[in-house]
Amino acid sequence: MPKEADHQEGERDEDTKDERTLDTTEEMVRKRVRANTPSPHRGRTPQASPPRFVSAEELMETTKGVTNMALAHEIMVNQAFQLKPTELPEGSLEHRVKEIMHKAFWDCLEAQLKEEPPSYGHAIKLLAEIKETLLSFLLPGHGRLRSQIDEVLDLPLIQQQAENGILEIGRLSQFIVWMMGSLCAPSRDKDIKKLKEITDIVPLLKAIFSVLDLMKVDMANFALTSIRPHLMQQSVEYERNKFQEFLDKQPNALDYTEKWLEDTVKCLREAQSASASSDSSSLLPRNVHNHAYLRLLRWDHSSDPFPETVLMDQVRFQEMQREVERLVLLSSLLLIVYTTTGEAISGLPGLMETLKNTVNVMLGDMHTPSFSAEEALMTIGEKLCVELSECLIQHGFSPFSSDRKNTLKGQISATIQPDNTVRKLMESRVQSYLLASLESSQHKTPPPLPGGLVPVSRELKELAVRFSRLVNFNKLVFSPFYQKILQARVTSGESPYAET
Repeated sequence: MPKEADHQEGERDEDTKDERTLDTTEEMVRKRVRANTPSPHRGRTPQASPPRFVSAEELMETTKGVTNMALAHEIMVNQAFQLKPTELPEGSLEHRVKEIMHKAFWDCLEAQLKEEPPSYGHAIKLLAEIKETLLSFLLPGHGRLRSQIDEVLDLPLIQQQAENGILEIGRLSQFIVWMMGSLCAPSRDKDIKKLKEITDIVPLLKAIFSVLDLMKVDMANFALTSIRPHLMQQSVEYERNKFQEFLDKQPNALDYTEKWLEDTVKCLREAQSASASSDSSSLLPRNVHNHAYLRLLRWDHSSDPFPETVLMDQVRFQEMQREVERLVLLSSLLLIVYTTTGEAISGLPGLMETLKNTVNVMLGDMHTPSFSAEEALMTIGEKLCVELSECLIQHGFSPFSSDRKNTLKGQISATIQPDNTVRKLMESRVQSYLLASLESSQHKTPPPLPGGLVPVSRELKELAVRFSRLVNFNKLVFSPFYQKILQARVTSGESPYAET
């Protein structure tokens, strides 16, 4: 890959997480495919369509199609997505077989080159493969490099030199390494330097192929990044068509999506009745969709099956759900601190950020199995009381009294309760902000920030952007399926998708 294009190359550390996300997505989809395949011993709820038995071949074909759809989806929604070189598990049968076969090949090549006279049959085949790979790296404007490769790696001439015993493999290898250095990304410069240090022909050729494999992945990622902005419409159509193929083979593959939308309509109708409002705009398709997506950030993943149309993004929605929970608790604690302490600390430079960092550290593990919310909140209360007392004394105010300390620690500990007033208030405001972000995303204007959320404004805005992008892409792909579902459940006088 040309060095000019390497600005896409540097963020390899993110790939492990991205790879895990893609693997998890594919596994969830495959499980859902298997779950949607009827069995005489399996009862499913809900069951919208009669069971249809499928053959093993159909199941394999469907799984492959859904896996390809998951890969295409990952490329579009994950801007950091990159391909990775295939690495077989250490100690696996595949890894051992590959090692044995490669060792046998390179041993054979070494034996041929040590013959008198040397036999160059295998070596010439390798040079031909290397030439083909180098030419595949060239861009249309690389005419001079193409001419150099064709001239130096002239296979008929190399064959004649081998027959006449004057072939210089070492000279050709040096040219290949130099050319690789001209075409590779800067991140491969260390690999090229190591190649230049190898003097024996067989180890050098072996190392050349290893680096070429890495360069192929680099080029693929460069091409992927270059064309991603132009893939949106094609990707939407591809995912929609693939899902339709999946739906044709699995007619009940929208059961959980239907339930998800039905429950959302039911909740909106109940809210409308409770408020005694005659406004029917809450049941417009766009509003139903936005509230449905918002419900995914309060989903009980342990008991409720995730809707099929958002299944590929379940991991992302889970991550955003955890982020929402963290921001709600963080903003609740900071609101309690400023409400309890009063005007004494309002406006003090840097204090808000200091308290925020302190709470953030304490909540860092809040979604791990070992996290104890009760203990963490007690520790946060103690720590904040110490920091507030020091700050008040430093600015000439009276230190915290014992009563005020106990009041503050008690209110902080009380946020562990799901029905805590402050926590419910901040959760409602965060949800309202995210809903407003979906509604305003078409106009590219961010909604105003509700009161009490200023300390977490940066994190909340970043979350809203990620959430809106994911939701809007999902709407583009699956809107026809949602329309069919809602047409049967929302009043017929409305115009579905006029406002999506």
